[in-house]
Amino acid sequence: LSPIVELNVGGEMYTTTLSTLKKHPGSKLAEMFTGQPKLRTDSEGRFFIDRPGTYFKYILEYLRSNQVPTQCIQDVYKEALFYDIEPLIKQLEDSPQIFGELMARKQFLARVPNYSENIELMIRIARAEAVASRRSSVIVCVVRTEEDAARCQDALNSLDMDKKSVVKFGPWKAAPSISDLLDCIQMDVEAKGYKISFQPHVAEKGFRFKSHDFFYKFLFTWW
Repeated sequence: LSPIVELNVGGEMYTTTLSTLKKHPGSKLAEMFTGQPKLRTDSEGRFFIDRPGTYFKYILEYLRSNQVPTQCIQDVYKEALFYDIEPLIKQLEDSPQIFGELMARKQFLARVPNYSENIELMIRIARAEAVASRRSSVIVCVVRTEEDAARCQDALNSLDMDKKSVVKFGPWKAAPSISDLLDCIQMDVEAKGYKISFQPHVAEKGFRFKSHDFFYKFLFTWW
């Protein structure tokens, strides 16, 4: 291999040195250029990597000068994971953005039973009700404690008898509140490309307490 390497990363062109690419021998990026290159070439003979080219410049900046990026942190972190550049991964995980996501928010959500499954269930219900409609709604019950779960059981039974689908979150043992969990739900559904908002679910006859303590209506807007 020539000591000067030309790369085509997702349509973005880069020129660097072989030693820069192999700076961290245990990384996937170094392995790509160790021995016989394990990459295809484009029509101009440049090595092709099928990844987002926009963020590769931050990877190169780190390899060249140990400069940890301060922009596009989440996206650069994904690329660092793909290229398996362990020192960069660790430094990015110390940044407020990644630390907050990995150590705070995700650790909290890991304590909410069936959180990811419930997000998918909400989306399936909303899509099923979207026929010939601009909006569809999903009723969500959020209970932080076992006592709250017992208090709202009658209301859940009433909704079930009315054949209304309800997605139940909780209870959980962690500091974040119900409003924190509602924000997480909205954030994660929006991350999947949906336009969503929520509001307290208006109490109906048969509810024995203020339903807005535990029940919320999530609105999906389709157009």
